[in-house]
Amino acid sequence: MSGDILSIRILLVCGSDDDREVLRQGAARATLPLDVCEAESSGKASGFLDRGDVDVVFIDASLPTAEQTRVIKTARGAANKPLVILLVTGAGGIISPADATAPKPRNATEAGVFLDRAARARLPVHALVVDDSSTMRSIVKKILSASRFTLSVAEASDGANGVDQVRKGEFDVVFLDYNMPGLNGLATLAELKRSKPGVDVIIMTSIQDQAIADRALRAGASAFLKKPFFPADIDGVLYARYGLMPCAQLG
Repeated sequence: MSGDILSIRILLVCGSDDDREVLRQGAARATLPLDVCEAESSGKASGFLDRGDVDVVFIDASLPTAEQTRVIKTARGAANKPLVILLVTGAGGIISPADATAPKPRNATEAGVFLDRAARARLPVHALVVDDSSTMRSIVKKILSASRFTLSVAEASDGANGVDQVRKGEFDVVFLDYNMPGLNGLATLAELKRSKPGVDVIIMTSIQDQAIADRALRAGASAFLKKPFFPADIDGVLYARYGLMPCAQLG
C-alpha cells in the first residue's frame, strides 16, 4: 500500500457464501475505500496473495485448520506483508499464527463498522510519547518500533511541549506519563482533548491507584497502562484501537 491511498485491498477467505455476502455488503458501507477480493479456499486465496497487493486478510475461523494455516503461510511470504485477522465466533483466547482475532460480524451493518475500523490498521499511525524520563521514552519508542503496525514516533519531555506538538501536528495516539513536573498527566490530558478531541491518549503511571485510572478514563483517556508494563500490554492497546485482539502464538 502506497503513501497516497487510493484504496485498501482486503481479501475475504470464507467457505460460506452467506458469510462472504455479509462481509461484501459491509465493505460497501465502509467509509474507507475498500477493494474486495473473495476466496472460498486457500488455493484461490494464494492467487490473490501472490500478486503482493493485499493489505488485510480476513479468514473465517470455521475453515479447517489446515486451510487457515496455508492461507497464513502464503500471506507471510507475500511482498506486501498483509495483516491477517481470524474471524471467530464466541469468546476465549485463540492460539494461531494469525496476527489478530475479531468477532465475526453478524450482519452487514456490523460488518461495515468492523471492516472500516480494522482496515485502518494498515494506515500509518503518528504517535507521541510524553514522559519526563528519557529512559521511559526510549523504552516505549523501542516497543512501538517493533509493532506490527506502521508507526512514526515523536517524543516530548514534558506536558507543555507535548500539547504544543499535538496542536501543530497530526498525531493519532499519545502515550502520556501521569506523574510529571509542571503540567501533570491529567492537566496535559485535558489540554490534549481540548485541542484535538479525536486523539487517543494512553495514560502511563507507576502509581497503583484505581481511582486515578477511573479519573483519567472519565477525562477522555482511551486506556491506562500501569508501569512496569510489557510489550504485550502496549500491543493490546494498539490492537484495541482497531477492534482486534492479538493472537496467542505457539511456543
